[in-house]
Formats: sequence, structure tokens, C-alpha cells
Amino acid sequence: MSSAKAVNDGDFTSVVLQSDVPVLVDFWASWCGPCQMMGPVVDEIAGKYEGKVKVLKLNVDENPQTPAKYGIRGIPTLILFSKGEVVDRVIGAQPKSAVETLLKKVL
Repeated sequence: MSSAKAVNDGDFTSVVLQSDVPVLVDFWASWCGPCQMMGPVVDEIAGKYEGKVKVLKLNVDENPQTPAKYGIRGIPTLILFSKGEVVDRVIGAQPKSAVETLLKKVL
């Protein structure tokens, strides 16, 4: 079971953009090899930063509107949101340290 919760096009605004805490969204797809590699990293980050950062996963195949809105051209893409705004993003498989460096921008 993933520590990172799923988010979709329908609840993205309420769950991500209106969140009181920073939100890290993993844009992924089940067929994407690098996305599968990032899964354990994203889950570990979700557990480590629970209560400080929401960590969510959005399946780009099942939810095409949100990736289009944010210009997702490659996956995995991790986007960090704070107060409804994009703080930063990383594209491609990343080591845990790179994701933690991203989070330090809002913690």
C-alpha cells in the first residue's frame, strides 16, 4: 500500500491548491519504468514528512486535464505546491536527496 495518496482531476483544486500545508504531487503512469523506480522514494518521503507536507500521486492516463494544465511533457514529474502556487518541479527519476532538497524550499 502506497503512503502517498491518490489525487485526481476532480479533487485537485480542493486537495492540492487549497491545502494549508505544502503539497508534493507525483505525476506518473503505470507503464512508466522511471515512475515505478520513483514509487518507493515518493512513499518514503510521504512517511518521513507526514504532517509537514502532503505527498500525492496523480495518474496522468486516468486524469489528463491536470497534467495538461501544468505542462507535463515527461513523467515522472514531481511538482511542489505551496499556497496554491507552483514552487518548483523536477522531471525524471530522482534520488531521495534531490526530492528532499526540493522540499527544503517550503519547510
